[in-house]
Formats: sequence, structure tokens, C-alpha cells
Amino acid sequence: MLRSLYARTLALAGSPRAPWWLAVVSFAESSFFPIPPDVLLVPMCLARPDRAWRFAAICTIASVIGGAVGYLIGYAVFDQLARPIIALYGYADKFAAFQAMYAEWGLWIILIKGLTPIPYKIVTIASGAAGFDFWVFMLASIVTRGGRFFLVAGLLHFMGDWARDFIERRLTLITVLVAAGIIGGFAALKFL
Repeated sequence: MLRSLYARTLALAGSPRAPWWLAVVSFAESSFFPIPPDVLLVPMCLARPDRAWRFAAICTIASVIGGAVGYLIGYAVFDQLARPIIALYGYADKFAAFQAMYAEWGLWIILIKGLTPIPYKIVTIASGAAGFDFWVFMLASIVTRGGRFFLVAGLLHFMGDWARDFIERRLTLITVLVAAGIIGGFAALKFL
């Protein structure tokens, strides 16, 4: 079943509409959606390694724009929209401490957490809610999100055939590791 899903994802990743879906997922992940764009970026780069840089650029641009929306949610409509989202993910108690940390460490939080599997939407909403400087936030988002997506795309571009063979031979292990990374990101936010 996993192999069938993998084969279907690779086929869809090569379709003409795939870049649009990649942009939608990247945008949504930065503001409200729990699934990272890597689930599309990786198979798209494997299906078309010659377009890996283009896919990374799409992810970066859409993610930064989505991050601006997440910032707006935190800044303008925190009580109406953001507080329920944060409560939904179970971070309401930790949020006050997170805001205080932002006053001193906001830039570093954005740069570090933007590279990790920790959901970026939490960073974007927290940045807005903390009133962090919008332009510094945007520049840090470009650097961190671009760095992450271009690193993934670069690895897959230069190691395309080897990476595809590695993934296909160890598909179950890769799936478990990706799932553990996503769950670990949520757990790290809950306990840090």
C-alpha cells in the first residue's frame, strides 16, 4: 500500500498542476495547515530534478507569503482566530512564555525554528501576536525558509537517482522517520 501511494505521489509530482499544489500547501503550512510542503517538494524534486531550484523557489515564496498571513492572524485577530488555533494544537499554556521570549530572542527563534520540523505557523502567529518587527520577520522568513527548501532541493538535485533508489529501498523507514519528525516537532513545541 505504501509503495502504491509513493508511486502515485511521484506520478502526481510530475503533473503540470503540481507546482500550484506545492504553492498552496507551502502557503497554508505557514499560516494554518499542519502538513509541511516537503511531502510534495521531495517527490517533485525526485520526479523532476532539473526543476528542483524552481520548486524550492515556489516553496519559499509561498511560505513567506503564508507567513505574512500567519503574522497578520497573530497581530490583528489574535483573540478571534489565533487563540483558538493555538488551543487546538495544545499550546495555550506555553504561549505566554513564548511571547516573553520573543522580546529578547525573536530573530533567533524565527531563524532556528524555520529550519526545523516544528510547525512554522506557530512562529508566524507568535511573531504577530508578540508585535515583532514585521520587516525583520519577513527577512528572517526569507532566509530561513529559503535555506530549508533550497537545501532539500539541492540535495535531491545533486543526488536525484541515488536519493530515489535510497527512498524506494527504504520507503517504510523513510515514512516512519518523516512521521516521527512531524510528531517530534509538535512534541518539542509542547514540552519546550
